[in-house]
This record gives sequence, C-alpha cells and structure tokens, in this order.
Amino acid sequence: MTSDDLDGESSANPALRRVLRRHGGPELLDLLTDGMSGADLTTLLLEVFRRRADRRSPAEVMRRYRSDRFVAPAPVGFAALRRTEDALLSALPDGFEILVLAPVVPLAAHSAVASVDPRKVIATVRGSEVAADPTNALALEASLRRSRSLAADARSGTPVRLAAFQRVVRAQHFGRAGMLAHFQILGLVTAGRDAGNQSFEHQQLTEHLRFAALASAAAGARHTRIRLTCLEEASRQVVDRVREECSAFPDVSVTEDPDRTTGRGYYRGICFKVFAGAREDCPEVGDGGFVDWSQLLTGSRKERLLISGYGVDRLAGASV
Repeated sequence: MTSDDLDGESSANPALRRVLRRHGGPELLDLLTDGMSGADLTTLLLEVFRRRADRRSPAEVMRRYRSDRFVAPAPVGFAALRRTEDALLSALPDGFEILVLAPVVPLAAHSAVASVDPRKVIATVRGSEVAADPTNALALEASLRRSRSLAADARSGTPVRLAAFQRVVRAQHFGRAGMLAHFQILGLVTAGRDAGNQSFEHQQLTEHLRFAALASAAAGARHTRIRLTCLEEASRQVVDRVREECSAFPDVSVTEDPDRTTGRGYYRGICFKVFAGAREDCPEVGDGGFVDWSQLLTGSRKERLLISGYGVDRLAGASV
C-alpha cells in the first residue's frame, strides 16, 4: 500500500489511518494482507489472541460482557422464538430440506459473491466469518449440489430447495430501536436451471411469496404486505403475473415498490419485501429476490437462484 492508497483509505476509515500511522505505516498492512500465507497469518493471529486472552482477568471479562452488544442475550424470549419457528415450519412448502448450518462460513462468503461490505461481518482468526445471513451458506450448499447434478447431466434441471434457521451477527451499528446485533433468521433458497420463458422465476417466486403469506399468518400477523420491485424490464411479465396470482392470498396486500433503493446491485431482476404485524403500520419481517450467486459459484450462466430471509425475532412480535 502506498501513501496515496493510505490517504484514500483514510477518508472512509480514519481509524485505520491512525493505527497505521502509529504502528509502522502502510507496510504493516501490506505484510498482513499479502506478505504471508493464510496459514502463517492464522498462526500469528492465534498467538496474538492467546496472549491477549492470557492477560484478561475474570473482572475484565465481566466488564466486557456488560458492555459488548454482540454477547448480550436476545431480548426476545426462548418460548416466543420457538413458537414462531414452529409456525414458520408449518408453512414451509413440501420439497424444502431443512439444514443445520455451521455458525461460520468461509472468509469472503458474504463479500466475494454477495457483495456485502466485509466490515459488516465478523471475521475470525482462522480465516472464516461468523454467519451474517443463512442464505449465503445455503447458496454455497445449493450450488455444490447443483454442480454435482450438472457433472452427471449438463442439462440437469432438478431444483434444490433448502431452508435453515440460524442466529446471525451483523457488525454494523444500528442506531434505531429494535435493531439487534444478533438475531434469528429463517433462510430459504431455491436453485435450478433456466427452463426458458422465465418459468423458473415465475414458479419459484410464487412459491416463496406464498410461503411468506402463510408464515406471517401462522405467526399471528393480522396484516401482511408484500412489496414487489421490478429491477429489469425483462422481468416485467413475471412481476405482473406473480402480482396477479398473489392478490388471491387471503388478508395479504401485494403492491409494487418501484422507488425501492436498497438491494439494487445485490438482487437481479426482481426483489421483494414482506411486512407483517398486528397493526396497519407493520414492520418489515422479510426480504428476498433473485441473485446471480449460483452462476458465479457453478460457472454456469444458465443457473438461477432465488433467496429469501425472515426475521424470527420480529415475527415473534407479529401478533402483539
């Protein structure tokens, strides 16, 4: 890293500038980033944290426990979360396999494919990341299974449907009430092959949205709103068909949200948000859409992937 690189970084991360100025300059960052192998870096960091841990007293651990937002217990009770999980499972379509995911994923699982800022996730000293969204790990597994199917049959269209509950951690700081450092998400992914005429997109999006409607009702929500956003004109026909079909869902309002700003560049073609609760001004409880991750992970442009995630903590309060 040159001095110009350091100056460029400082505007976005003044803390980094301060640390590098004090402890060896940009050469230190170059050494840790590119100057040693991943195994050597892991060995170094393990020793650093071993020494730091050895110096911590029980009193210091207790002080950290009092102040660290990442380690505090969830404000939502276990019984409420369990009831909501059972309600969501009761609405899950046939054909979805429920996995028990590991609490960590490979380093860059959230950024190399999903384009999430690495600073929003918690990296470990062993070259992995604490899970920030179950759909990332589900996408990896679905793509692995699709790759095996494609190896046996290059035109395999057998879809992979996976789901998982996972407690995830988000490293960015939220100033708004109700925004938690860790929370439970139910993630769904459906991976498959482009079958022509956007039939995959139509069928799988309808299935995910039907689940969203049924799951919200099962969790006790009296109002459910689904907002569709068409990101590409090529997806307009699918949005129109799905919106018309979903309008038949009981007690569900399905509208379009062309002014949505979040998720653009993350999703491809179509995305959606789900709002559910006891009152008209219900909170956001779900988000999803099509992504190109499986194309990148399998190396096939014919692959298609739909993901969606639902906040269990928020849905636990849907009937309140």
